[in-house]
Amino acid sequence: MSRIGKKPIAINPKVKVDLKGASAEFSGPMGKVNVNIPEGITCKMESGSLLVERRDDTAAQRSLHGLARQLLANAALGVEKGFRKELDIVGVGYKANVEGKKVVFNIGYSHPIELVVPEGIKVTVDKGTHVVVEGADRELVGQISATIRHYKKPDPYKGKGVMFTGEKIIRKAGKAAK
Repeated sequence: MSRIGKKPIAINPKVKVDLKGASAEFSGPMGKVNVNIPEGITCKMESGSLLVERRDDTAAQRSLHGLARQLLANAALGVEKGFRKELDIVGVGYKANVEGKKVVFNIGYSHPIELVVPEGIKVTVDKGTHVVVEGADRELVGQISATIRHYKKPDPYKGKGVMFTGEKIIRKAGKAAK
């Protein structure tokens, strides 16, 4: 049996869980998250915790058991405390700023790049070069952060670009001057 799948998910009293057929909706102080439950996986509330069970012992069900449990646990944690990713913009003249529901990046291209921030995600920019992405949905926070990083990946020669805070960039040696 899945070790992850059989762990109960502790639900904080501040978090409301609404189980509706093949989906579970979590709501709490940080917002709402809806999780689709795969076929053959069932959930039930029992004494303040959420239990995830599977229909049978096939390989497909075993693999979905742990996945579904972890997605539900992430949703419960997200609506209670939220998730956060931080990125740094490195380079002369590289900067970002928030304009309403859009974030505008000036990162060395001939045009600024605009990112429309989806509902439930909060993006802030400190000092023009430090971007913070926050939200209740872990998957969406990670996807927005990856999209921002993709706009200008860190250059291994000069170290310029968009990188996660604390990320180590392995620098390559340039051509030797003659």
